[in-house]
Amino acid sequence: MKLFSRREPVFGRTSKRDIPAGLWTKCDACGQLIYNKALDENLRVCPKCDFHFPLPAPQRLRLTLDEGSFKEWDADLAPVDPLQFAVPTPYAQKVTEEQQACGMRDACVTGKGRLDGHEAVIGVTDSRFMMGSMGSVVGEKLTRAIERATELRLPLIIISGSGGGARMQEGMLSLMQMAKTSSALTRLDAQGGLFISVLTHPTMAGVLASFATLGDLIIAEPKALIGFTGPRVIEQTIRQKLPEGFQRSEFLLEHGLIDLIVHRRDLKAILAQLIASLSS
Repeated sequence: MKLFSRREPVFGRTSKRDIPAGLWTKCDACGQLIYNKALDENLRVCPKCDFHFPLPAPQRLRLTLDEGSFKEWDADLAPVDPLQFAVPTPYAQKVTEEQQACGMRDACVTGKGRLDGHEAVIGVTDSRFMMGSMGSVVGEKLTRAIERATELRLPLIIISGSGGGARMQEGMLSLMQMAKTSSALTRLDAQGGLFISVLTHPTMAGVLASFATLGDLIIAEPKALIGFTGPRVIEQTIRQKLPEGFQRSEFLLEHGLIDLIVHRRDLKAILAQLIASLSS
């Protein structure tokens, strides 16, 4: 006779297999499991530790600009495959897959809109498309936006979220975009234009080393990872333990790389105030 036996519960027990996928997200910073609906209602900010998850470009634009004010530019630009890059996946195939997955032609949206009535040129990179990496299309769209801001004498805002840096599948053509965007910003500055750079999680590599750190003002969201290469690679290279919080927004503010940390819910109001104060 068994001393113990398993009894069926009065009410049916739900197995893990019965729980629908995609209901929960684990916070990258604190490990908290967050119900996705609650995360979306909180602007995709962790309610426990305030970590700001990446935002898709369309949602970012809705949060930043006045409703109905955005006019997109250069929406028809799409990448080509000049090098016939095929390792590990053909680049042309990868681009098609990314376009179908996120509904964007490439990793950047640019245009003109208003913030509390103040007109501005805006560019947003989207980490859903090849980690927001900068290829020829991203560089060209941002350069055109910078040039139009110069011509129209409007303030410029670029919101960066790129963990991919320069896109290796386009080789030197991708690396050239760093110089091209930087040169356009030099001309904007010479004409007295205002450029506000907003860094979100993650902003890395060639994007950080070019236009993202050339702002007259550099703003970051809380706890964003910002750097040229990742902390694990640095530790393995120099064989030293990095300081606590290294490459996070708070560490970089303390060491002078950025000017301000702004919570996502306050970003539109702060940007509007800065434009009103510095563009007059």
